[in-house]
Amino acid sequence: MTFQAESENQTLSGQIERVTYTNPENGYTVARMRVRGRREPVTVVGRFTDPAPGEALEITGFWKLHPTYGEQFEVRSHRSITPSTINGIRKYLGSGMIRGIGPVMAERIVDRFGKSALDVIENHPEKLREVEGIGEKRIEMIQTAWAEQREIRNVMVFLQSHEVSAAWAVRIFRQYGRDAIDVVTANPYQLATDISGIGFLTADRIASRLGFEKQDPLRIKAGILYVLNQLAEDGHVFYPRGLLVEKSMEILEAATERISDAIAKAAGDRDLVIDDDGQIRPEADPAVYLKRFFVCETGIAGHFVRLLGAPKAVRSIDAPRALQWVQNRLDFALAEKQQQAVKCAAQNKVMVLTGGPGTGKTTIIRAMLEIFSQLSAKIMLAAPTGRAAKKMSEATGYTAVTIHRMLSFNYQAGGFQKNQDNPLKCDLLIIDEASMIDTVLMYHLVKAVPPAATLVMVGDVHQLPSVGPGNVLADIITSGAVPVVRLTEIFRQARKSQIIVNAHQINSGRIPQMDASREDTDFYFIGQTDPEKVVDTIVELVSKRIPRRFGFDPVTEIQVLSPMHRGQAGTAALNGVLQEALNPGNPQITSGSTVFRLYDKVMQTRNNYDKQVFNGDMGRITGLDEETRQVQIDFEDRRISYAFTELDEVVTAYAVSVHKAQGSEFPAVVMPLLTQHYMMLQRNLVYTAVTRGKALVVMVGAKKAMAIAVKNNTPARRHTGLAVRLAAACGRYQGNHFDKEQLR
Repeated sequence: MTFQAESENQTLSGQIERVTYTNPENGYTVARMRVRGRREPVTVVGRFTDPAPGEALEITGFWKLHPTYGEQFEVRSHRSITPSTINGIRKYLGSGMIRGIGPVMAERIVDRFGKSALDVIENHPEKLREVEGIGEKRIEMIQTAWAEQREIRNVMVFLQSHEVSAAWAVRIFRQYGRDAIDVVTANPYQLATDISGIGFLTADRIASRLGFEKQDPLRIKAGILYVLNQLAEDGHVFYPRGLLVEKSMEILEAATERISDAIAKAAGDRDLVIDDDGQIRPEADPAVYLKRFFVCETGIAGHFVRLLGAPKAVRSIDAPRALQWVQNRLDFALAEKQQQAVKCAAQNKVMVLTGGPGTGKTTIIRAMLEIFSQLSAKIMLAAPTGRAAKKMSEATGYTAVTIHRMLSFNYQAGGFQKNQDNPLKCDLLIIDEASMIDTVLMYHLVKAVPPAATLVMVGDVHQLPSVGPGNVLADIITSGAVPVVRLTEIFRQARKSQIIVNAHQINSGRIPQMDASREDTDFYFIGQTDPEKVVDTIVELVSKRIPRRFGFDPVTEIQVLSPMHRGQAGTAALNGVLQEALNPGNPQITSGSTVFRLYDKVMQTRNNYDKQVFNGDMGRITGLDEETRQVQIDFEDRRISYAFTELDEVVTAYAVSVHKAQGSEFPAVVMPLLTQHYMMLQRNLVYTAVTRGKALVVMVGAKKAMAIAVKNNTPARRHTGLAVRLAAACGRYQGNHFDKEQLR
């Protein structure tokens, strides 16, 4: 074989035989392709849009000799073509690219129509009724999928015509449908806001190819909004204007004046809000909000005023008498702080109950429920996640649901159906795991609470803050706007658990007890500094040692938590080795670089309101159908269907991040802790991880890493104005005076 110089392109045509690897983030693919003029399949590498075995392509590029993998064809551009041979058509239709047609059905279609099969699907789909097993429903599915593929190809050709990689064509089409080309042409920067995975830099490259200048106002405005959205992912509700200008300059390479003008223009267009009255920030450097976060933060304060200003729905409670009655009813004495909490709920409209594990929060909730139910009050219980709601139900005997379900979220109807005009029907609302609630969800929650209801927020303020923007529970407590009962005493029964004792040790800044010589201990620390050996130890613990000694199921009852996603002991690497150890050999598919197998444990990574599945929900794969290109996932009591192309929002979950585990409790938790996790080694992270374990916690790593984490009690600051707004708005109801500078 004589190799041409890289500048001398060749054009080949053929069909993909096998996709060895593809990265959904950038489309980079390694595949084996059967091409005309070559007896054996060749290796092709390059960027493709949703490549699939059987797809017929014309590719342009050059041959090269890889030092390890040998002869390869580097693809610079490609386009889909129609297969011309019977065998090619059979492979194309049987590849799974067209939902409703798998290998068996492809065989039947080609046997019936021969070389005319593709023309029948394109122009005469009604003839498909002549094929055994194809009815009206399947014809409709095939027509939809065929049209979608045609539209995707149009988007791909459009992008390639502007010398832009078409790797994102599937996602662009999924977002905009037939309007995709019009949207990209008018404002390519919209991609960075609308499509997960396409950042501002990618959109900027596309815009450059389309002729947009660096100083284009559309570009600068989009860059500023992108920066604010990125900051929201870091937990910020607003950002100081001066710092926002600096961050925007780094990305946009534009003058300060242009960025300042663009911020003012975006505020005029109501895409963002400049809060320059001096309440949250000095007027010289005001807070800049994305509009939705400003509405939510100010709305929370306003609805707290509404709740605090209305009378209670239930009649006046004689607190001492109620306490005596409930203690007799429950047949045990409440501690002083517990009595204080029950009195607080009886006498106030809104309160916070915070404390660590073993401090009696559940006992207090049960006492509140007994008293309010005796008064015939309408009671509702909710938590941010399904797992937290289930745990609340089991602990109290009352039905608890997720906040989203309680607020009747409906994707088709346009959001939460419960609101100020259609409030919840309750006299007492208790929310558990309140530290997980972000600014947006809290706004929708308090908006739906009826004015006369009593609202009790329960949570552990020392855990990690919400994944979404804000630090709501901590801000409510800091504001002094509502009464707070803090539980610090660990009750005798709880003191038997080393998990609980060590969690409080960590929270107070002390190294936990790591002596495993006690026979009855439920907390273990296995010293190991080599990351590779840490991973090997975790696999052995999960697959063999813990199930053998404690009887826990390695998939359903043991959860590995990691401080980070990347690295040898990050969630990505751990999921790969744990999948091989715990679920080898089952039928599988590959989505991007992730392998999904039948019976895998998986987690949803972002809210999907259409499916009613939310960020952090865990499930099991119970079905893989190559014919319809569908995956069935069981989430607790619900089975949800995913198209293969939707699997970018699902990950394997043998190992998950500590943040993703918030609100959940597992029989056994295993966690790597290494100095290479330095950026994430914080007290609240390790504390949150330890408190996820119900019966067993095993940490594997370096004692030095534990010491670093326990000493680091200065988590990254989140810019929020809620504490100040609540203090200012609600102070008159509680008679509070506050120092605004101290709350900032």
